[in-house]
Amino acid sequence: MRALTLHTNNIGRGGLILVNPSHPIRYETAKENLMALCPDYPSVFLERQAVSMLAQAITAANCGNQIVPVSGYRTEKEQQSLYTDSLRENGRSFTQKFVALPGCSEHQTGLAIDLAENTPDIDFIRPHFHYTGICQTFRKKSVRYGFIERYPAGREQLTHIAHKSWHFRYVGYPHSELMREKELTMEEYTDYIKGFPYNGIHLQFHSVKWDFAIYYVPILSERQVDIKIPDKALYQISGNNVDGFVVTLWGNSE
Repeated sequence: MRALTLHTNNIGRGGLILVNPSHPIRYETAKENLMALCPDYPSVFLERQAVSMLAQAITAANCGNQIVPVSGYRTEKEQQSLYTDSLRENGRSFTQKFVALPGCSEHQTGLAIDLAENTPDIDFIRPHFHYTGICQTFRKKSVRYGFIERYPAGREQLTHIAHKSWHFRYVGYPHSELMREKELTMEEYTDYIKGFPYNGIHLQFHSVKWDFAIYYVPILSERQVDIKIPDKALYQISGNNVDGFVVTLWGNSE
């Protein structure tokens, strides 16, 4: 077994951090962790792993140029400008529904992307991304590559943001698949994972190629906590930006 130490100052880092008004961003995303989506959109950046997975999802959906990126990573300054401009142009009610508060926007993590159907006039704040045709094909295919529709209809009281059919969040596989299967928002999934503690029964997920085990490690008053993982297991650790870490282990199912 390998021993690992999880530090409380990393609770706000990782692909599974919950970002909303109750759980603002703790750290600015490092520039070296970001990259442009492609030469055609040199000003749209995402976290490097998210760029790779988005490219694969677009290829799998055979989108071509039918779907285009609208907005990816934003600095806090850019988010503040967007919020202020929207207040002035659209009013407070609209802005509170569709534009996250500066410091509470997923776009500041580099893990969120707004997409649009490629039409002549694209609304930056509310781009069209329907539940039919190529948009729906992408929506279904992208789950396999770690993306979720972050703000589904009817869950506004949980997410504190209006329904956004165009806003996708990279959480990684198999978390995206689990959220889809169980119809959970990030808020609900963060709580759901707490039911599978490090010292208890772990959440099991099986795909064609991999067997996964997922569990939660709380870190409250302690500054650090020690865990052990199997020597041969591949693993990923993410803070949840609330009160602990999510550990994902996987190995070949064959």
